[in-house]
Amino acid sequence: MTLKVKCPKCKKEVAWKDNKWRPFCSERCQMIDLGTWANEDYRISDDTDHVTIKDSSFDDEELA
Repeated sequence: MTLKVKCPKCKKEVAWKDNKWRPFCSERCQMIDLGTWANEDYRISDDTDHVTIKDSSFDDEELA
């Protein structure tokens, strides 16, 4: 049985084995994805709570 996966770009189902462009279905989808990375359009979500640090909490001598 041939393993089939969905292209991360267009969601077309493609055979994994001997796929020259895997995990993509084609060079086109691969290049679109590369362009997205190059443009820095992919982001890692930042769901963390940020803590505000007051400037007065540091002593300049401690940092030296």
